[in-house]
Amino acid sequence: MEQNTGQKYRAGDSNQITREYFDSLLVEVRHIDSVIPSTKLELYGETFSTPVMTAALSHLNGTRPNGMAEMARGAFKAGAVMWTGMGEEAELEAITATGAKTIKIIKPHADNDVIFKKIEHAEKCRVFALGMDIDHSFNNSGQYDNVLGLPMTGKTFDEIKSFVKATKLPFIIKGVLSEQDAYKCAEAGVRGIVVSHHHGIMDFAVPPLMILPKIVKVINKSIPVFADCGVSSGMDVFKALALGADAVSVGRALMPLLAESGAEGVEQKINGMTRELAGVMARTCFKDLASIDSSVIWKR
Repeated sequence: MEQNTGQKYRAGDSNQITREYFDSLLVEVRHIDSVIPSTKLELYGETFSTPVMTAALSHLNGTRPNGMAEMARGAFKAGAVMWTGMGEEAELEAITATGAKTIKIIKPHADNDVIFKKIEHAEKCRVFALGMDIDHSFNNSGQYDNVLGLPMTGKTFDEIKSFVKATKLPFIIKGVLSEQDAYKCAEAGVRGIVVSHHHGIMDFAVPPLMILPKIVKVINKSIPVFADCGVSSGMDVFKALALGADAVSVGRALMPLLAESGAEGVEQKINGMTRELAGVMARTCFKDLASIDSSVIWKR
């Protein structure tokens, strides 16, 4: 298929499928009895200015010197949650030193001792939550993945439970894209999930927002549910929240601003998306994040 830009996409491009699903969702307008809305997010005992969070990115030094710490400074200034993925111990220490409330996501390393060590270090850095990126378990050939020379494996239900028990902090699973995995996460004592296809790691993956309502029904408000992949505007954020997400992760939409202006650019983009979200909330009669529901969403 081909867009008006002339850029060609593969039929199975999960990122394009996700974008098209976002754009297929329409929003009903309501004005009577609406008020100026609040975008404040309550999460794990902390209060944030916005449900727009950074994604669990890694290796940003090529984008901006000390890119992850710069991203964290921008998130802190915007009153947003900072997520981080792979990286050296010193980098995580630099991220948390900015004051940003940080969630550390750990890869499914083949050696569980590596995982437990990373959990221990994250706790020492005073992250306020941590978790695992399960969608890097396998490669496209059905073998265990290898990320930058580091061997990965799939993780069992019992292993997930052992990671949950290894910390007093909320443990989150990233890469949930099925009711089955959502149910298992809840049973394992996981305290948050990220609905994500990892920026199209597999072709023809269901768009996160398409399956989000089913996953939210399985979770039944017992733990936070976050949405990832392709979120680039306040309207995208609103649609995700309306379909049941508690907050969203934004990655690639922040990258150009990080490259150009560092922390200030990240802050400006998050603030801009938050203002756009507030604008949609005001025009749909939702006073706060908790009141947003799917009654205003229509399918094109």
